[in-house]
Amino acid sequence: MDVQDATDREPAVPLGAPLTDPAGFVALYRRESPMLLTFCARRVLDAETALDLTAETFAQAFRGRRGFKGATEVEARAWLLTIARRQIAAYLRKGVLDRRLVQRVGITVPVLAPDEIVEVERRAGLPALRSALGAELAKLTGEQREALRLRVVEERSYAEVARSLGVTEATARARVSRGLRAMGAALEPRRLNGGEER
Repeated sequence: MDVQDATDREPAVPLGAPLTDPAGFVALYRRESPMLLTFCARRVLDAETALDLTAETFAQAFRGRRGFKGATEVEARAWLLTIARRQIAAYLRKGVLDRRLVQRVGITVPVLAPDEIVEVERRAGLPALRSALGAELAKLTGEQREALRLRVVEERSYAEVARSLGVTEATARARVSRGLRAMGAALEPRRLNGGEER
């Protein structure tokens, strides 16, 4: 179950102030940043990267706040989650964080102390997710693991993966696809409680 599934069932509590009002945006940040941090951490498996992604999400939200047409907390949360998904996808695609907007907006990303990192990881359930990921990786064949490594870790094209493995491009794509499906299943959030993933 995902955060989005839970928001669909929540009561439509009106926003206290519009997001164009500084107090309204600050209230949104205070209310939703813990959920968003957990959401990002579950997808990148790293608390510090998740903190950066949370900052990027709020920077994008701040820049686009005039375009937000919702009027309830649920709609604001869904809007933030959509932005967060885009930031996570861009990070996973590029392998780097783009901090330009965060700097331009003037958001200061806090530095996490070791005990805070442990707490974020605990709240996001990262030890269990890492264990599940390891178990899923162990179930893959050696050929699937190698295809996944070449494509995801080394960021090689499918043609290069195929040449490296001595198979057709279609076979390389199939091996990577099976590996990604297995990883996706392992990383799928399992439970929700109070709007935060556990």
